[in-house]
Amino acid sequence: MVRVPGTRMIAPVLAFALTACGAAQAGTPGRASAAAVTPSPSPSPSATPTPPVVIDAAYVASELGGVEDTIRMADTPGDEYASLGEREQHAYQLLAAHPDWVPAVLNEVSATARSAIQDNLSAAQQIGSLNGSRSSLPHWLIVAPLAPEVLLGYYRAAQQAYGVQWQYLAAINLIETNMGRIRGLSSAGAQGPMQFMPATWASYGHGDVNNPHDAILAAGRYLKAHGAPQNMSRAIYAYNPSNLYVRAVQLYAGQMFANERAFLGYYSWQVYVQTAGGAVLLPEGFSG
Repeated sequence: MVRVPGTRMIAPVLAFALTACGAAQAGTPGRASAAAVTPSPSPSPSATPTPPVVIDAAYVASELGGVEDTIRMADTPGDEYASLGEREQHAYQLLAAHPDWVPAVLNEVSATARSAIQDNLSAAQQIGSLNGSRSSLPHWLIVAPLAPEVLLGYYRAAQQAYGVQWQYLAAINLIETNMGRIRGLSSAGAQGPMQFMPATWASYGHGDVNNPHDAILAAGRYLKAHGAPQNMSRAIYAYNPSNLYVRAVQLYAGQMFANERAFLGYYSWQVYVQTAGGAVLLPEGFSG
């Protein structure tokens, strides 16, 4: 077992569960309600006023549907993904605040976007149920992750060595530490980008538990020893004995199986934590 059940430092990558109707951090688009938001600065008397943006189900459908489709387009420039990831998270936070909008949103987007939205909402529900909300901010350091092509190279190296498809490794890395953005110990003492307990690392790790290359290879080694690739559900359950966790990993991995460029969208997600007062962004450089 990588960690003790119930003590995982799972990163709340979308920072909401629809059942909780979580709100976004103050000052972000996730706090907007179904109301008219007037852009600034105010137009000059001679200028044509810009119509207000109405934040409603139709707005979220247009925004989120467009973002999910663009993420998966082969000709989307790499430097656009940071903005796409930010917009994607904010749109999901709007849906968290207004779960009654979900049917209308799903009805207005493409089949590809619909699948992505359904899977991402469901995965967020699993992680939200597993995590709950915090009464205080965590003692984490938030750092920049390695470049996506570097991480993808490590996932593929683990796949080649142990037969574990890279999409599962990426999904675990996403859930555990937002692709390595989070540095910190779990309440049980697990550490590193793939979150290993010391005893488990002693058995399956080679090198430095905090080194992404070493940790990702160790995760592949561990999953292989517990049934992968033939029985991924069993292997993921061994990684964290929670059916909620297994389902979340499978959902995120499934989106990357369907279109590998979904990885670039997930890679761009920032770290949010769910508190009693709503979702709080932990920016790069945060030290709790």
